[in-house]
Amino acid sequence: MNAREVIIRPIITEKTMAQGSEENKITFEVAKGANKTLVAQAVKEIYNITPEKVNIVNVHPKTKRMGRYVGKTNAVRKAVVKLPEGQEISLFGEE
Repeated sequence: MNAREVIIRPIITEKTMAQGSEENKITFEVAKGANKTLVAQAVKEIYNITPEKVNIVNVHPKTKRMGRYVGKTNAVRKAVVKLPEGQEISLFGEE
Protein backbone atom coordinates (compact mmCIF):
# COMPACT_ATOMS: atom_id res chain seq x y z
CA MET A 1 0.00 0.00 0.00
CA ASN A 2 1.28 3.46 -0.95
CA ALA A 3 1.72 6.04 1.84
CA ARG A 4 -0.83 8.36 0.17
CA GLU A 5 -3.33 5.47 0.09
CA VAL A 6 -2.88 4.81 3.82
CA ILE A 7 -3.45 8.41 4.98
CA ILE A 8 -6.58 9.74 3.26
CA ARG A 9 -6.94 13.20 4.87
CA PRO A 10 -6.48 15.05 8.16
CA ILE A 11 -9.57 15.38 10.33
CA ILE A 12 -9.99 19.03 11.32
CA THR A 13 -12.46 19.68 14.15
CA GLU A 14 -12.36 21.82 17.29
CA LYS A 15 -11.37 18.79 19.38
CA THR A 16 -8.55 17.65 17.08
CA MET A 17 -7.16 21.17 16.75
CA ALA A 18 -7.11 21.52 20.56
CA GLN A 19 -5.26 18.19 20.82
CA GLY A 20 -2.79 19.39 18.23
CA SER A 21 -1.91 22.53 20.12
CA GLU A 22 -1.92 21.07 23.65
CA GLU A 23 -0.77 17.47 23.31
CA ASN A 24 1.06 17.60 19.93
CA LYS A 25 -1.33 15.06 18.34
CA ILE A 26 -2.76 15.04 14.81
CA THR A 27 -5.78 13.02 13.66
CA PHE A 28 -5.98 11.47 10.19
CA GLU A 29 -8.61 9.47 8.34
CA VAL A 30 -6.89 6.29 7.22
CA ALA A 31 -7.69 3.36 4.94
CA LYS A 32 -9.84 0.52 6.28
CA GLY A 33 -7.02 -2.05 6.25
CA ALA A 34 -4.36 0.22 7.76
CA ASN A 35 -2.70 -0.75 11.04
CA LYS A 36 -0.49 1.21 13.44
CA THR A 37 2.73 0.18 11.71
CA LEU A 38 1.51 1.22 8.25
CA VAL A 39 0.29 4.58 9.57
CA ALA A 40 3.62 5.26 11.32
CA GLN A 41 5.56 4.41 8.14
CA ALA A 42 3.25 6.62 6.02
CA VAL A 43 3.70 9.61 8.38
CA LYS A 44 7.47 9.12 8.27
CA GLU A 45 7.48 8.92 4.46
CA ILE A 46 5.15 11.88 3.81
CA TYR A 47 6.17 14.33 6.57
CA ASN A 48 9.71 13.08 7.48
CA ILE A 49 8.71 12.78 11.16
CA THR A 50 8.86 9.57 13.19
CA PRO A 51 5.76 9.45 15.42
CA GLU A 52 6.06 8.53 19.10
CA LYS A 53 2.72 6.76 19.27
CA VAL A 54 -0.19 5.82 16.99
CA ASN A 55 -3.72 5.00 18.15
CA ILE A 56 -6.40 3.68 15.77
CA VAL A 57 -10.17 4.14 16.25
CA ASN A 58 -13.03 2.65 14.23
CA VAL A 59 -15.93 5.10 14.04
CA HIS A 60 -19.16 3.23 13.40
CA PRO A 61 -21.90 4.69 11.18
CA LYS A 62 -24.70 6.64 12.86
CA THR A 63 -28.36 6.62 11.82
CA LYS A 64 -29.54 10.00 10.54
CA ARG A 65 -33.02 11.10 9.50
CA MET A 66 -34.08 13.66 6.93
CA GLY A 67 -37.84 13.88 7.32
CA ARG A 68 -39.22 10.42 6.65
CA TYR A 69 -36.03 9.15 5.03
CA VAL A 70 -33.55 7.22 7.14
CA GLY A 71 -29.91 6.77 6.23
CA LYS A 72 -26.51 6.15 7.77
CA THR A 73 -23.29 8.14 7.85
CA ASN A 74 -20.09 6.59 6.52
CA ALA A 75 -17.94 4.34 8.70
CA VAL A 76 -14.46 5.86 9.19
CA ARG A 77 -11.15 4.59 10.53
CA LYS A 78 -9.17 7.30 12.36
CA ALA A 79 -5.56 7.39 13.49
CA VAL A 80 -4.38 9.70 16.28
CA VAL A 81 -0.64 10.28 15.82
CA LYS A 82 1.48 11.68 18.68
CA LEU A 83 4.47 13.64 17.40
CA PRO A 84 7.77 14.14 19.26
CA GLU A 85 8.30 17.39 21.18
CA GLY A 86 9.42 20.24 18.94
CA GLN A 87 8.04 18.60 15.77
CA GLU A 88 4.82 19.72 14.10
CA ILE A 89 2.90 19.19 10.87
CA SER A 90 1.44 22.26 9.15
CA LEU A 91 -2.04 21.32 7.94
CA PHE A 92 -2.91 24.69 6.42
CA GLY A 93 0.27 25.35 4.41
CA GLU A 94 1.57 28.09 6.69
CA GLU A 95 5.24 28.99 6.50
